[in-house]
Amino acid sequence: MNDTRKNANRRSGLPPGDIVYSILTRCAAGAVLLIAIGIVISLTGNSWPAIQKFGAHFLVDTTWNPVESEFGALSSIAGTLISTVIAMVIAVPLAVIIAFFLVELAHPILSKPIGYAIELLAAVPSIIYGMWGLFVFAPYMADHIQPALQRWSGDFPLFSGAPMGIGMLSAGIILALMVLPFITAVMRDVFRMVPSVVKEASFGMGSTTLETAQHVTVKYGFSGLIGAVFLGLGRAVGETMAVTFVIGNSHDISLSLYAAGNTIASTLANEFTEAAEPMYISALIELGLVLFVMTLIIQVLAQWWIGRTQKKAGAGL
Repeated sequence: MNDTRKNANRRSGLPPGDIVYSILTRCAAGAVLLIAIGIVISLTGNSWPAIQKFGAHFLVDTTWNPVESEFGALSSIAGTLISTVIAMVIAVPLAVIIAFFLVELAHPILSKPIGYAIELLAAVPSIIYGMWGLFVFAPYMADHIQPALQRWSGDFPLFSGAPMGIGMLSAGIILALMVLPFITAVMRDVFRMVPSVVKEASFGMGSTTLETAQHVTVKYGFSGLIGAVFLGLGRAVGETMAVTFVIGNSHDISLSLYAAGNTIASTLANEFTEAAEPMYISALIELGLVLFVMTLIIQVLAQWWIGRTQKKAGAGL
């Protein structure tokens, strides 16, 4: 029997350690896939009563009335998308600027402690951001930022309403502060991976620092930058506690960014422990299923976009 195993190992051309390692990695990869499938099956099974009752209308209905067992996810979906868009509009440009400063302009004596601070911010729990947002940032928004925006914008509907401090705009800004360290850290590493000889060649041809960053550094690491953006996007979509503290947790949809709103994650955090009726629980689990599908779509789009940009880069070469 031992001779048979030895002969099989010789025929495979791999030492026994490599064979064991290959089996373990395949099992680990398969376990990840099985866990994802299990999550989908569990969410679908537990939300099936709500799916049967409300159907596709669940996604476009704004009604959320636990007393009458009438539920719709549109307000939560809209709040999730709006707060995420606000966060990404603020965080992505700032992350590019900070990462470029740390890699290209800052002295190592300055860039290292700033880099450590960014990594420290990424490790701060989300509930800390939420508490800071509620007790410090929201009052400042109500007293200074929101009134100033109203004076500047006039009757513009996005900045109408009472300046309460909490609401969709505050949630988006807090989200931006949360995802900024993640995006910045990845972009910084992407910029560091650009070969020095490529940038030196650009400088040798007379390019300025800004031109080198635009035409060499960004283009060389573009797929990595897109990956960093989608990494932050995936975190922003599913963020719970920080948003729950400052968004106001209302199921109404308003044009004003000052108005209270909600997201899928904040709805689940607020209401799941209070849900007692089976249909109420099923509707909340269906919200979780919708969030899972949204996250999956984001990941698929990220992989598609990265692959597309890499093909274009290869064709350009």
